[in-house]
Amino acid sequence: MRGSAAAGFLGYPQRNIQMFALMDSMWSSTVRDGAILMSQWTAQWSSLSPGATVDQLVMTGAETEDDIPLGERKTVTDFCYLLDKSKQLFNGLRDLPQYGHKQWQSYFGRTFDVYTKLWKFQQQHRQVLDSRYGLKRWQIGEVASKIGQLYYHYYLRTSETSYLNEAFSFYSAIRQRSYYFQVNKEDRPELVVKKLRYYARYIVVCLLLNKMDLVKVLVKELSEEIEDYTQRFNTEDQLEWNLVLQEVAAFVEADPVVVLNDNNSVVVTNNRLQEGSVPPLEQGMVVGQLVLADALIIGNCNNQVKFSELTIDMFRMLQALEREPVNLATQPSKQGTLVSPNEKPAKRENPHKYLLYKPTFSQLFTFLSASFKELPANSALLVYLSATGVFPTGNSDYEGPYDFGGVLTNTNRDVVNGETVQKKNQAQKEMHCLHPGDLFPFTRKPLFVIVDSSNSTAYKHFTNLFGQPLVCLLSPTVYPKSVQDQSQRGSLFTLFLYSPLLAFSSVCGLDSVQRGLWERAQEFLRKVYRDIGQMITRSRTIDQAFLQFFGDEFLRLLLIRFVFCSAALRLHKVFRESQSFPESYPELPKQDTVESSLLQKHILELATMLDVQSLFWDDPLEAY
Repeated sequence: MRGSAAAGFLGYPQRNIQMFALMDSMWSSTVRDGAILMSQWTAQWSSLSPGATVDQLVMTGAETEDDIPLGERKTVTDFCYLLDKSKQLFNGLRDLPQYGHKQWQSYFGRTFDVYTKLWKFQQQHRQVLDSRYGLKRWQIGEVASKIGQLYYHYYLRTSETSYLNEAFSFYSAIRQRSYYFQVNKEDRPELVVKKLRYYARYIVVCLLLNKMDLVKVLVKELSEEIEDYTQRFNTEDQLEWNLVLQEVAAFVEADPVVVLNDNNSVVVTNNRLQEGSVPPLEQGMVVGQLVLADALIIGNCNNQVKFSELTIDMFRMLQALEREPVNLATQPSKQGTLVSPNEKPAKRENPHKYLLYKPTFSQLFTFLSASFKELPANSALLVYLSATGVFPTGNSDYEGPYDFGGVLTNTNRDVVNGETVQKKNQAQKEMHCLHPGDLFPFTRKPLFVIVDSSNSTAYKHFTNLFGQPLVCLLSPTVYPKSVQDQSQRGSLFTLFLYSPLLAFSSVCGLDSVQRGLWERAQEFLRKVYRDIGQMITRSRTIDQAFLQFFGDEFLRLLLIRFVFCSAALRLHKVFRESQSFPESYPELPKQDTVESSLLQKHILELATMLDVQSLFWDDPLEAY
């Protein structure tokens, strides 16, 4: 979708394109339109240039300047000023640095202030603006859409899911009040494109809020709009918009197992962190006080389901590192109220996240460095890598941190059938690769790494040079053929970290589970999680690095899910090779955790509950 009308509307960094340039490439045709709202004051004045002044607009019409009351002229003048100022600030967002926590906040605050004034102003003076300015409903929709974009990008900057609800409120109001309804009656294809882009933005927010039923309705409406658009106008972007539809359809259908109500309707499951979903720490338990402050979520898997700049693995890990959203103030019925970004919760609810789709090595290193630099005291940095493996090319007398390969970063070279074109000089290291050694400088501070790749074991060869807490969770490198067939819909390993029950059901060949059974299994898993937590904290031989991270709820849940995943795959009859099991650095004490007889008993009980016990070894000794 690069270079197309549909490219980059998620706004995630890719190559050397800035986040807010991506936003404009998909959404903000108003940048190219200039001051289109001002040039549309009335139909008879529509031929004026976008830069015409208010006085020129007044004198051009049938009425003279004296025919319009001074108060009404001032209302239009003030509106035009606010409109122009809002555009300038909005367009300036693209020039803000993509990384860092502080440089952009004041600019966002000023932009929110102006849009708050603009939105309230058009509500209070709608009658004058209708009669003297010729304000149209789609123009009001454009302002509301920009506000939705502001909230969405504030969410991307802060990772606070509350602002997704604010974006949803404005996008929902646009649809409920049919602000774009009249666009199709005008012979202007660029206005129809505004409407299509609005739908694309709305779908993104609904996906992130897990409003899948609404997503399906919006996709149907978008499909009808695209069909009407391509039939009415001789357009060159039909294929691009059809690709948008295909991508979102594949994204919605990516989950391998569905939960069904009694009437066989699909139940939308939620996998963000909820109250009571994390086993509490036992009284007197000695664990570290580290807090997960920053996370880099990197996706560079070929042929994986994606929607714009977000792969399904990135989407799942994104949600695994977030709490359930809470609404701040805005409701669709109270659309005139904007929530200032200064009204965010006093305590940061979620770790700050950078979402990098197919970044170059230099881009990835830049973001890593920025996160490392601004990491607060007593905090940890998480790096999640979902990427194609890069393997070593030849033997070396000395095997160091750059001799085991790593994972692929973005390259301009062609990728054929998921494999990179071979280098001419096989003796050289792959320059488009993130090697374990590349992360060594960042181990000066607490670092938690998750690698989901066919060469994840390259990251077993870590050396803790600085004595700071360091843990690496590594995916299997070889899956049974039946599981490999599902890889396009996301990695099984990431699926376990996102939703263990979903992954467990999938690996057992289930494609649906009744709601009542699903809820009983989830309740049973909460007990299993508590037992795993106790195994980790009571082990006398476990590396202290695991306990250092165990105080943070997000990292605690990831560690517990990792142990559950490892134990479940070890008991499954299909998983026979050692490369099919997850590994970690430092290594977990197997007898105390992944090979614990109590945990194996729990897994067999869960399998019996789901009626798939025949897929697992009854006697755990048979599994080894």
